[in-house]
Amino acid sequence: MSDLPRGSTIRKDAGLYGYERALRRHGIEPIAGVDEAGRGACAGPLVAGAAILPPGKAGIVPGLADSKLLTERARERCYEQIVRRAVSWSVVVVSHEECDRLGMHVANVEALRRAVALLDLPPSYVLTDGFPVDGLGVPGLAVWKGDRVAACIAAASVLAKVTRDRIMTELDERWPAYDFKTHKGYITDVHAAALTAHGPSPIHRMRFVNVRRAAGLEPLDPVQNGEQAVELVEVTEGTR
Repeated sequence: MSDLPRGSTIRKDAGLYGYERALRRHGIEPIAGVDEAGRGACAGPLVAGAAILPPGKAGIVPGLADSKLLTERARERCYEQIVRRAVSWSVVVVSHEECDRLGMHVANVEALRRAVALLDLPPSYVLTDGFPVDGLGVPGLAVWKGDRVAACIAAASVLAKVTRDRIMTELDERWPAYDFKTHKGYITDVHAAALTAHGPSPIHRMRFVNVRRAAGLEPLDPVQNGEQAVELVEVTEGTR
């Protein structure tokens, strides 16, 4: 990943579209944003979204913000606007099995790469949320809290979260005992109680400590009852 072009500056009050405007002033276009949803969940898929918004008024999405800061209804409204306005957009779904096989960080990076690769219009520059992603084939920049300060990343976050929430609501119909439609696979008191009562479902991620405990693969730790889901540290071949 690279820095912004030499001479580019982003003012603190530049607003959500400041990064794209700064890049366009240097003749860089198109600009893609990419983000994921579901990395911290212990059940269901990981979903990545990518979006290229057009310049000017056509690319301004009413109410756009970090998907986590929006209500469900506001996210759905933004989703429809993004799909309608975007020059190109894509969504990639990585199954829980692949998350277990690759590990969450590798699965996350791979999902972001795939989302960019699926764009109908290849970007000239990519903005990512929080950490750099190599292997995109074009320059890019990791933006701290990018889904709150860069419009194309915020748009990607909405695409990813709305898609994943819809998937988890559908999965709730198959496994209603876990209430996936409410917590979307993230650990809550209700989710933790369901895991204790029923054990893991077929869509739980077995890399997470709380899921492995519910499956009887890790010792119970009363002190950590109700803890946030934590990815199990992978054991290397030499220390197994």
